[in-house]
Amino acid sequence: MARKKQQQLTAAQIAAQNEAMESAEIQRAFEQGTNTLRDLISPSAIEIHSDYFRLGNKYGRTLYVYGYPRSIYTGWLSPIINIDEVIDVSMYIYPVESAVVMKNLRTKATQLEASMNLNMEKGKVRDPELEAALQDTEELRDQLQVGAEKFFRFGLYITLWADSLDEMKFVQQKIETIFGQQMVFSKVANSQQEQGLNSIMPQCMDQLQIRRNMNTGAISTSFPFTSADLTQDKGILYGINMHNNGLVIFDRFSLENANMVVFAKSGAGKSFTVKLEALRSMMVGAEILIIDPENEYQKLCDAVGGSYIRLSLNSDVRINPFDLPKVVDSEDANDALRANLVTLHGLFRLMLGGNTGAGGSVVPALTANEEADLDQALIDTYARAGITSDPLTHQSTPPTIANLYDTLLHMGGSGPQLAQRLRKYTTGTFAGIFSQQSNIEINNQMVVFNIRDLEDELRPVAMYIVLSHIWNIVRAEQKKRLLIVDEAWQLMQHEDSANFLFSLAKRARKYYLGLTTITQDVEDFMGSKMGRAIVGNSSMQLLLKQSVSAVDVLSDVFKLTEEEKRRLSNFPVGQGLFFAGPNHVHIQIIASETEEGLITTNPGGVN
Repeated sequence: MARKKQQQLTAAQIAAQNEAMESAEIQRAFEQGTNTLRDLISPSAIEIHSDYFRLGNKYGRTLYVYGYPRSIYTGWLSPIINIDEVIDVSMYIYPVESAVVMKNLRTKATQLEASMNLNMEKGKVRDPELEAALQDTEELRDQLQVGAEKFFRFGLYITLWADSLDEMKFVQQKIETIFGQQMVFSKVANSQQEQGLNSIMPQCMDQLQIRRNMNTGAISTSFPFTSADLTQDKGILYGINMHNNGLVIFDRFSLENANMVVFAKSGAGKSFTVKLEALRSMMVGAEILIIDPENEYQKLCDAVGGSYIRLSLNSDVRINPFDLPKVVDSEDANDALRANLVTLHGLFRLMLGGNTGAGGSVVPALTANEEADLDQALIDTYARAGITSDPLTHQSTPPTIANLYDTLLHMGGSGPQLAQRLRKYTTGTFAGIFSQQSNIEINNQMVVFNIRDLEDELRPVAMYIVLSHIWNIVRAEQKKRLLIVDEAWQLMQHEDSANFLFSLAKRARKYYLGLTTITQDVEDFMGSKMGRAIVGNSSMQLLLKQSVSAVDVLSDVFKLTEEEKRRLSNFPVGQGLFFAGPNHVHIQIIASETEEGLITTNPGGVN
């Protein structure tokens, strides 16, 4: 009896042990399941409806593209890729054998030709749609035959996400509007939302299977990575990249040259942009030199404690064009006098002849004999001041235009006639400002030369002389500098001043100088040979809003797409195309409230 009871207890213990082991196994299985990656990332529930689905607290809807225009441009998908919404985009590309396509195209071409012939026999008017389809078919056959094109089946699906059905409807309208602007048509995958969800997952399962025939050229336009990124580790902030909302931070001195051209119509924000760049460049140690024709930079100059030099016939400011640079480099020192003689030749051609005078009258150009006499007079004038090609003599006090006038007056040949034409700059109407020794010092981080109060006839001469004076300073001591030439079209009107500006653009890199050229007269600037050369020697370009006539000119130079051409004439104030080296982006110029208060000259905002 005792043995039987003991056996029963043993059986009960075994059953209890088995139950405990089974419970522990279930517990281990449960704990293992809750710790898997799938359990951690999976939503709590999935609801599939006819036109949307719900994953946890998020709503989703899958669209597919079913219609395309006859031709599409490169980057047409960029607005969708860079839209400021949460979306998933999937592309499925299936290659098709060329032999199969050729057979189908041959059949299609035969059908189209038969339809056209039948219409002609019945006396019907021509059908442009049939003719365009036949032309496209024949062109594709030719390209496939020589291997220039391949053929593909292309499927494009987009799943949008939102926190509510109303928000999802709003996002859908934005996407359909962007597509509709480009004649691309999309639909909701009704009753196929589960297949749509699976199709956009990164597991390559095309369960929707809605595809369109495309050749290589059309497929290439759908390449999704079209937004350029112009963000560097150093430099200054230029604005916001409108493609992806990134920051455009760039150091212009990191390019092959630091030159920049800015094109914009009046009121598009070009002065605002350049002043903002100047202010931020000062913060990283650059010196700023500005030629200001319209008194737009005084407020900024005063705010940063800069030097504002006002040039006019009534001011006491004097700049002597005969000044020589105080260069340290031995090679530059040997060529200093010769280089300044070449510069003076251009200046006196500008002052004495070959250019349009006041009222549109044309002053006679210098003849070969007059050029030769002027050259000898310049050399003799320097020699009388004790300055020769020997660099040791370059520290002597330079001569002035008054000394040149005296030399011409007492020499033979055409000297006296040239002296008479030069007299208005020595004792005549324009005397004083450029006929005496220089009395200015550029020893400030920002220096602005204002020429607004000069007569129209004297402005190009003043800009030329100021540029020459600045160039001498730049050559004397190499520092990180920006030279801003506003309203540069005034220089481009005259051959000699245009050549001098181009020379600066070409040689600026050697002296750590960045030249910024600003103009609103795009047609005249780009219409000159030197203007195009200056653009070619500028690694950075900024194109703000343009007039319709200027868009075609710039499109030819910068190889703009049709979409960029359309935008260029419709940009709001402060937006444009920013080119830096081989890349360019759509940029929004943005300033802080403090910066805007310092640089704006327009009570209404950006100018």
